[in-house]
Amino acid sequence: MALQDGTDELMDRARDGDGAAWARLVERYSGMLWAIARGHGLGDADSGDVVQTTWLRLVERMDGLRSPAAVGAWLATTARHESARLAARAARDLPPLVVAAPEAAPDQVVLARERLGQVATAIATLPRRCQVLLRMVAQNAGQADLAAALRIPVGSVGPTRARCLETLRGLVR
Repeated sequence: MALQDGTDELMDRARDGDGAAWARLVERYSGMLWAIARGHGLGDADSGDVVQTTWLRLVERMDGLRSPAAVGAWLATTARHESARLAARAARDLPPLVVAAPEAAPDQVVLARERLGQVATAIATLPRRCQVLLRMVAQNAGQADLAAALRIPVGSVGPTRARCLETLRGLVR
């Protein structure tokens, strides 16, 4: 039974190479895909990757879909899986937390952990670009790697890093 919104017809036309049908599908479902990625705590770049990968998966598997009218549910499920995969990878890529040496006095350990928590909270509020930059700096990334990751000229890395660190300092004072 076909849905009244015409999704099955759009899918059939898109499968046959109709660009207008593809555009309508993208218009209809991209907002949902972005919302799913954002709901997993992903930033702009990772959310964009989720949306793009989800559409790519549809192209790859379009002929195998049993119910073209249910493409919305298929896209949502695929976006959730891709978002979870990227979120898990991002968590693995975080630099390890450094905790005060065990021989430190208990009050020093508590203060160090409290300060570390403040810094982690502050970093989470920074713009995504600063978060990426600071994580890469913590992993001793080179200027060229930082520039490539941030899509900025190598000469802009230092000033960008300085602005990010100054913003972070303001948040943890």
